[in-house]
Amino acid sequence: MRYLTAGESHGPQLTIIIEGLPSQLPLSKEKLDYELHRRQLGHGRGRRMQIETDQAQMLSGVRFGKTTGAPVTLVIENKDWTHWQKIMHPQAEPEEAGKRRISRPRPGHADLNGAIKYNHHDMRDVLERSSARETASRVAVGAVAKQILALCGIHIGGHVLRIGEVEAERVELTLDELVQRSEQSTVRCVDPNAEQPMKDLIDRAKKEGDSLGGVVEVIVEGVPIGLGSFVHWDRKLDARIAQAIVSINAFKGVEFGIGFEAAKRPGSEVHDEIIWSEEEGFGRATNRLGGFEGGMTTGQPLIVRGVMKPIPTLYKPLMSVDIDTKEPFAASIERSDSCAVPAASVVAENVVAWEVAQALLEKFPADTIDELVEQVNAYRERTKRF
Repeated sequence: MRYLTAGESHGPQLTIIIEGLPSQLPLSKEKLDYELHRRQLGHGRGRRMQIETDQAQMLSGVRFGKTTGAPVTLVIENKDWTHWQKIMHPQAEPEEAGKRRISRPRPGHADLNGAIKYNHHDMRDVLERSSARETASRVAVGAVAKQILALCGIHIGGHVLRIGEVEAERVELTLDELVQRSEQSTVRCVDPNAEQPMKDLIDRAKKEGDSLGGVVEVIVEGVPIGLGSFVHWDRKLDARIAQAIVSINAFKGVEFGIGFEAAKRPGSEVHDEIIWSEEEGFGRATNRLGGFEGGMTTGQPLIVRGVMKPIPTLYKPLMSVDIDTKEPFAASIERSDSCAVPAASVVAENVVAWEVAQALLEKFPADTIDELVEQVNAYRERTKRF
């Protein structure tokens, strides 16, 4: 499977083409729209979320509610496009579009590097595509992947572990309980004692014109043993997930299981002892490695965490340099969030879902969803008897 996205933040729409989906997959628009809605929620979101009410249109590759095996095209309209046509239309008049020209790059954004690389003297040509608006496309793709995984007994949940200096305490929950609590929290935090301090911190940052980052965690249960590969570096599934996480706007780090804590511990407190039972076959006594060994899944839940930096668009902007005059100025201000960590948790869930679904179909090539489910179930039974 593969996908491609296109579109700008203030263009008419986001377009996604997904290739390689098995046919006969029941594709629920309701589930796609639900994931897109989740991405728009969260304490600290900006005014853009009051404008957009994201919904996905299916334009190809789906008939009678099921995939046909042909490429699937999804479109997400940008409602804000009506106010930007004179600026962003492909045939816009340069004089009119120039009224919103950006010559002052924002520290922490793609503005300056992208302008130099592609020789743009209006940095709007950079920020429109580099905007986190594109993550709506990736959530839609993940929502498709989640529907594949669910039919194969694989389920995903995510939550927020930290916002700024406030860190949630670990709470022992089943995945279903974690998802339920996370959905009920406006900061997607399952620790009730941390929720209000997180919200207070976000409110303070907003009042001060500042922004906050944090840490999110994604958990995947039901993954069979052996997805990914040890044979080549680019087939290691943990490496592919790491790339997917860090490719989310503003994410700067990723870890699995106990992650960087492993550097502090001896090997006897890092690796997971192997166990065996007649009912389940091989397993692990613990899951400190987060469900991976040698670039492959172990059958344990996948535990993935990502670190998001504070959003760099600030209402008390940092200093920058105008690309025309070369004089120092306060950087441009674009509409932004004071904290997008709760929304980023949803994005992280969905990019992980895509990588797992892609690895699943690499191991079990199938033209139809029934063939895929049959292969996965047969493999699970075989691994129990190994």
